[in-house]
Amino acid sequence: MKILVSACLLGRNCKYSGGNNYNEKVIEYLSGHEVIPVCPEVYAGMPTPRTPIEIRDGQVVDRDGNNVDQQMRTAVASLLSTLPLGEVSCAILQQHSPSCGVKEIYDGTFSGKLIPGQGVFAQALKDAGVKVIDSSDF
Repeated sequence: MKILVSACLLGRNCKYSGGNNYNEKVIEYLSGHEVIPVCPEVYAGMPTPRTPIEIRDGQVVDRDGNNVDQQMRTAVASLLSTLPLGEVSCAILQQHSPSCGVKEIYDGTFSGKLIPGQGVFAQALKDAGVKVIDSSDF
């Protein structure tokens, strides 16, 4: 079976800041598995680095106040249609992300405050029946 993984956890510099969230424990877990790296924000055409985004009142917005909700949701739907979901055993996703957060996301005030919730991509995967795992579980 294949495992979807937030590309930043694999060391890809696709994070909003231009960096990554390399996670050695995730890398160790993936040994011997076929990995499909994904970054929904890059897939949505957002540059790296980019203005941070968060979810506020159910809408994806950037720190400058621009609503990018439709751009993100369209990209996530398109991305899901390209992935072999029937062959995927699970997805390991970056915690707190507005696209990939599994347990908590930032509250939309860009203050660092966390609230319970899922990112757009994590929720779409969950709705599609894919088991989602938060990177903090490793």
